[in-house]
Amino acid sequence: MGQKRMPRQVRERQMLDAAVAAFARHGYQAASMDEIAEAAGVSKPLVYLYLKSKEELFMACVRREIGALVAAVREGTRERGLPADQQLWHGLRAFFAHTAARPAGVRVLYRARTQGEPFAGEVARMRAELLTLVTGLLGQAARDAGCGSEPAEREVSGLAHALVGAAESLAEWAAPSTGGGPGGNGARGEQGTRGGAFAPEGASDPHSASGPHGVSDPHGVPGAHSAKEAAATLMNFCWVGLESLMRGARWSPGAGAGPRVLSPGQ
Repeated sequence: MGQKRMPRQVRERQMLDAAVAAFARHGYQAASMDEIAEAAGVSKPLVYLYLKSKEELFMACVRREIGALVAAVREGTRERGLPADQQLWHGLRAFFAHTAARPAGVRVLYRARTQGEPFAGEVARMRAELLTLVTGLLGQAARDAGCGSEPAEREVSGLAHALVGAAESLAEWAAPSTGGGPGGNGARGEQGTRGGAFAPEGASDPHSASGPHGVSDPHGVPGAHSAKEAAATLMNFCWVGLESLMRGARWSPGAGAGPRVLSPGQ
């Protein structure tokens, strides 16, 4: 009796897994379709039969990684009964846990952003979706604290852009090296950053390591310890900024003057 025919969905997943690894390691131009086919355990003609060209294959990888990342963040923020700041905290933890578990996916999205159109456009749309989510949560947190002025709304939008950009950069920095591309460091990815005063209920003690990757995550994701720390670092970044805005304190470039309250016309 011959082997049972493998379902198309399973075969495509194998091809995409192999392609993500190859594109992450070598980049779009240098990745070999022969290598991808061999890693997937199929012939190169079969890869072209399923995904018509190298460009289509790379786009499929980009869209898969975008979909998985956005879904993880939205799942982290889905508990609507929580205050906005807690939803953002859980969303950031989900973001960093996901990127720690899929470093090749992080690299593929980095390469897509720098490869040009049409790939960069896909990443830009993902970023816009995350920005809308984060801006909404930050804005709600500011309103909950009684900060509802027009300048604060503009500044909350700026904080959201800074937060999303910092999260992307930190995920790329922490991703273990895949043998090329943007600088990553496996040791840094495991150790993460120390400190972080934002520590809601359930946050781990950064010094209570229980193995090579630190404290175990409820989902068993390697690197989840540093995911919590990275999320806490960015929560501190946001909350210091929001607290200043809510008090009407804005930084002034005066030499040695330190922070002071500026009127809207200054």
